[in-house]
Amino acid sequence: MKLKPVLYFVTLSLCLFVTGIRSQSIYEPTDLSKIKSSIEEMGKMWTFDAVPVDQFEKLYGFRPTEEWLDDVMKSALQFTNGCSAAFVSEDGLIMTNHHCGRNVLPGLSPEGEDYLQDGYYADSFEKELKVKNLFVDQLIMIEDVTKEVIDAMNSGTSDVEKIQNKNKKIEELQKKYSDETGLMCQVVQLYNGGKFSMYGYKRYDDIRLVMSPDFQIASTGWDWDNFTYPRYELDFMFFRAYENDKPVHTDNYFKFSKNGAVEGEPIFTVGRPGSTLRLLSVAQLEYLKEKTYKYYLALFNEVYKVYFELFEAHPERYSELLNSVMSWGNARKSYAGRFMGLNDEIVMTKKKDFEKNLRAQVESDPGLKQKYGHVWDAIKTSVDELKSLTDEEMAYSIPNFFKPEYFKIAERVIKYAEQMKLTEDEREPGYKKDQLDSTIASTFPGKIDVELQNKLVRAHINYVVGILGGDHNLTKRLYDGKKDEEAALLVLGKSSLTSKEQIDRLLKKSPDEILTSDDPFIYFLRNTQKKLNEIQTKTKEIRSTLAVLNQLLGEAAYKIYGNQIPPDATSTLRISDGVIKGYEYNGTIAPGKTTFFGLYDRWYSFGKKAYPWGLHPRWQQIPQGLDLSIPVAFASTNDIVGGNSGSSVINKNKEVIGLVHDGNLESLAGDFIFLESNNRTVATDSWGLMESLKHVFKTERLVKELENGRL
Repeated sequence: MKLKPVLYFVTLSLCLFVTGIRSQSIYEPTDLSKIKSSIEEMGKMWTFDAVPVDQFEKLYGFRPTEEWLDDVMKSALQFTNGCSAAFVSEDGLIMTNHHCGRNVLPGLSPEGEDYLQDGYYADSFEKELKVKNLFVDQLIMIEDVTKEVIDAMNSGTSDVEKIQNKNKKIEELQKKYSDETGLMCQVVQLYNGGKFSMYGYKRYDDIRLVMSPDFQIASTGWDWDNFTYPRYELDFMFFRAYENDKPVHTDNYFKFSKNGAVEGEPIFTVGRPGSTLRLLSVAQLEYLKEKTYKYYLALFNEVYKVYFELFEAHPERYSELLNSVMSWGNARKSYAGRFMGLNDEIVMTKKKDFEKNLRAQVESDPGLKQKYGHVWDAIKTSVDELKSLTDEEMAYSIPNFFKPEYFKIAERVIKYAEQMKLTEDEREPGYKKDQLDSTIASTFPGKIDVELQNKLVRAHINYVVGILGGDHNLTKRLYDGKKDEEAALLVLGKSSLTSKEQIDRLLKKSPDEILTSDDPFIYFLRNTQKKLNEIQTKTKEIRSTLAVLNQLLGEAAYKIYGNQIPPDATSTLRISDGVIKGYEYNGTIAPGKTTFFGLYDRWYSFGKKAYPWGLHPRWQQIPQGLDLSIPVAFASTNDIVGGNSGSSVINKNKEVIGLVHDGNLESLAGDFIFLESNNRTVATDSWGLMESLKHVFKTERLVKELENGRL
């Protein structure tokens, strides 16, 4: 598929002028002096040992029992890659998102077939395809170990020692519980360290593919529709867990609801949100806005641009490059949304008010004031120190996923030169005479994707110049005030590392000539990495101090609010309550549910083009028997963040009514605050999912298993 050029890159300069995500109606004038916070804005991601059943009963007239909660907890699963999932039949059938599992499809596809583009269905056990290196974990046990961890931490005399003692105690507890229970045990830090819980998991590591839809229906709208609503995609996938070469039998699973849920009915999202930062101080949120998220957004935007250009240029590499395009598109949009949230005046005013109220309650209690009263000023002091180091730390660091191959070659060349300055006895084995020729021969890789590497060089230059500016000594020396292709051509033209022949000539020079080489990649490393190590030594100390201070901040919040507020997300299982509900956006109203009519409207409205609202041939003609008025997706007030992808949405009867795939754009501020007015979970509707299996994919065996809860 050849795509036409599309100009839609979110540039850093544009994002700097975004005022943020509107957190109230456009028809209500904003008076920041009247904006107040509430503890409800800390969200609804409840741990299973602290579910507010009284609150559920008051809100919904439904009080879950211990048996109900235990069954729901054990029905849910978490995937290798950080996604959520659940058992949906007693025969080990697992449901998750297509985007959580699509990376395995190219490797499973035989020659001449493309399971990523066209989908796959196993109509028998024999055709269920085993996936290497894939596993799911089932939470079985939760126990409080707070006292043991905090006592160990408090025995330290410095911040670094306190963190070391904490980590040592956690390792001891994990080994002890794992040995005693036979489970995989992990200590989970909650409330920034105000509480510690031991989670015990059972692992299933024989996972087989049962059914995958075509890519286009699972990701309709591609990254344009990602983190938006209304939506019209069926983002689902089915696997099965095996033990001893037979399907797992489980007593804990969710049955499928016949027709899903209606607006206003209580529903529950069950999954493992990755991380939130709702307890962070305002000083740290401002640091994220001014430094971390600003730079990560620039980084991910540059990487996305690289892979999208390759995808456009090489339709023959469709499946190979598609996952990279979608993954980096997801990353950059995620950070763009968070960055917008931190630039929202209403969001930040609410965070400041929450901090003011928490601090006032600490100050009003002599005991709390003595222990926690200093925390906010100490955090700000540490953050200010961190700010002074961040620009060079991030500009001089080159993450592996972003590192052009020429930097890796430069690292090998520098090491060669440094080793050659030593005597034979002092050198490492690979640099002694008997192995030296082999080491030299391996300096340049046997095969290099020149087009990819050259684009990564451009991306790296733009990222570094974006942080340091064009007048910094390093950027001026290397890039001469240039950016983009012009700068990349300049660097590549001056390099001695872009071919084996050039490297062979370079390595014949003396070690000092090599180390003082004018090669841009060698020069960058030689003039940044020593300074980077010095900076990272300082920032490690600062972050240790911040870890201790944040733990004190979490303890203070937990002492004042207790289980009234849930802890920040920690990549562990949570249950979130809510209802299906529309909301105001872009001056109009989004419906609580969307239907298949909208899917076809997008297809026709955008001229039936393949990108981005195209349809697989099986969908291009309306399938016989498919009622277009049936819901395909919904938005709900459940509280989720990244990691909840693949979470089942259930009703009070523990029936699946939906499958979470992400949130709307407004939900990305949910890293810091939960605003129920417009923060929405976006899910595939179980009714539409089932209708697609019946009338489009014609998976009779799978349909019967879902309807009956067993094969």
